[in-house]
Amino acid sequence: MDIGPKTAEAYRHIILGAGTVLWNGPMGVFEFPAFAGGTREVAKAMAESSAVTIVGGGDSAAAVEQFGLAGRMTHISTGGGASLDFMEGRALPGVAVLQDK
Repeated sequence: MDIGPKTAEAYRHIILGAGTVLWNGPMGVFEFPAFAGGTREVAKAMAESSAVTIVGGGDSAAAVEQFGLAGRMTHISTGGGASLDFMEGRALPGVAVLQDK
């Protein structure tokens, strides 16, 4: 129900070396303290990184807020699926209807 310490450390290493990090989805069931470690460590690595950090999805947004790290992210979107669709270049229905006007 969570990633382990070795995986969290591997992610940390990658995040700290990245120029841009896009995160969509917590690492575990962070709502339960026993399973929040992996999500917390990834969020901390993103907060410490000099990368552009983009958090997508309501659960991920809630996690960085819960850990007090939201203010250290470049951008947070509660629309996880919509964020991924946008990154893939897909049309977003809410935006498309506005463009038709």
